[in-house]
Amino acid sequence: MANITFSSPSLAKDVTVYAVAGDRGTILAVAKEHKIPIPFDCQDGECGSCLIEVKQLDAQRTHAISLTEKEKEQLRQLGKITAEEIKNAETSDVAPRFRLACQYIVRDEDIIVSFVGDETIPAKGPAVTKAARVYKGGTEIRSLDEFFGYAVKVEEDAAIHYDQLSKSMTDVGNTEVAELFAKLAEFSRLHLAEAQKRAGTIDPSLHIPADYVWPDYVTPERTALWAGDPTLSRLDALKAALQGEKRGYEFYYAVAHVSKDPAIVAEAKEFVKEEAEHVAQLEKWIAREEYARKG
Repeated sequence: MANITFSSPSLAKDVTVYAVAGDRGTILAVAKEHKIPIPFDCQDGECGSCLIEVKQLDAQRTHAISLTEKEKEQLRQLGKITAEEIKNAETSDVAPRFRLACQYIVRDEDIIVSFVGDETIPAKGPAVTKAARVYKGGTEIRSLDEFFGYAVKVEEDAAIHYDQLSKSMTDVGNTEVAELFAKLAEFSRLHLAEAQKRAGTIDPSLHIPADYVWPDYVTPERTALWAGDPTLSRLDALKAALQGEKRGYEFYYAVAHVSKDPAIVAEAKEFVKEEAEHVAQLEKWIAREEYARKG
């Protein structure tokens, strides 16, 4: 038996599964069986879409590497393996860092499998309410400076909100959900940094909108959660976070469709794409959580 831990931004948390070593059991097959979203296309070692990074947890054991010719060629083309690494794998059983999930045969070893996930933008964004077509955050955004002020406020507020929820969950002993909120807070800070980067020479802090311009006096990505509920589950927390992300999507969607300034429209559309990715990511996490509950 082997313990395989899958780690990826596509997963709400690392997932460890048991796998039986065998000649026909690949990492990709195990991932598909357990609904782990490793990207794949040809499943035959000819496209490189299922690239993974593998770390053996027992450095003292000798591992059968079994690099296929297709795998060698694809890893070369992707720039993920050197001639020296191929030689070490074939002559000394030294595992290369990167592999293809469809070619890696499961062995009797404990490993961590890391993958990036599907980074393509969803062809179709989340459904939006009719109100999103006219919603402008309570005031009309008239300049690009104002827009970035709004964008920074949304992400900054989301990070603070998730940090507060994480602390509340920690205080009541719900450590599992506390860790989830801490992760969501970190993602919001990454989104905040991206918004600040997009602003360029504009100083968004000079154009932060007041709380009263938002419906119910809160930014769209704030969830409707009651802080400190010790019974809150990961699934409920993820669903609440999804509602917040969808409201964020609707806000940028509205700006992109009602603004008359081409520069604002262009930037808002970029944020629409990013929020669509965030929504899709949370939907994947929720699907994975629901699948785990059924198991």
